[in-house]
Amino acid sequence: MTELSSSALGPAYRIHTPRLVIRCWNPEDAPLLKAAVDESREHLKPWMPWVSDEPEDVQSYVESLRQFRGKFDLGQDFVYAIFDRGETQVLGGTGLHTRIGKDAREIGYWIHRDHTNQGLATETSAALVKVAFEIEKVRRLEIHCDPENVRSAAVPKKLGFTLEAVLRERVLFREQWRDVMIWTLFAEAYPSSLAAGTTVQAFDAAGRQIL
Repeated sequence: MTELSSSALGPAYRIHTPRLVIRCWNPEDAPLLKAAVDESREHLKPWMPWVSDEPEDVQSYVESLRQFRGKFDLGQDFVYAIFDRGETQVLGGTGLHTRIGKDAREIGYWIHRDHTNQGLATETSAALVKVAFEIEKVRRLEIHCDPENVRSAAVPKKLGFTLEAVLRERVLFREQWRDVMIWTLFAEAYPSSLAAGTTVQAFDAAGRQIL
């Protein structure tokens, strides 16, 4: 793969870390995504509003992944799969979401039930922090989580994010208002963060290395 100059960066379609492949979803990933969600349903339901009580069929996942890919290609939102290095199993999902405004991204993540407590959410988020600041050139990153989700809150804390606020009753979750923690990392603090030293390779849509 050829390396691009810094003037032709982004977005990163594919990211390699020591243990993971983090890449744009494709519709053919639907069976692996369905398996991961079905196996992790009870684990994810308390925290992820998109996880339904009943399993969805493969075609529903195909349609969702088509939308993810379309928005990714148009630069509207950046939703990623988390795979093992052989890309044989979905270990979770993540994203650099554009919903918090200009020059900013929100990182979200979930991890397969059988792969928690292995540091995968931290490894994933560190890679996205590096991509966001060094490729996307954002000014601000945020991570939002439920105050009761201790595992999720540990990730931004490890990566040097600052807890800006705990907002009361701001998220409507299954007909119940819940609190949300807002963690923030600004570009000027990035060089001293754990993420700055993480080992990451990133590639564009044509497979050219951009980081």
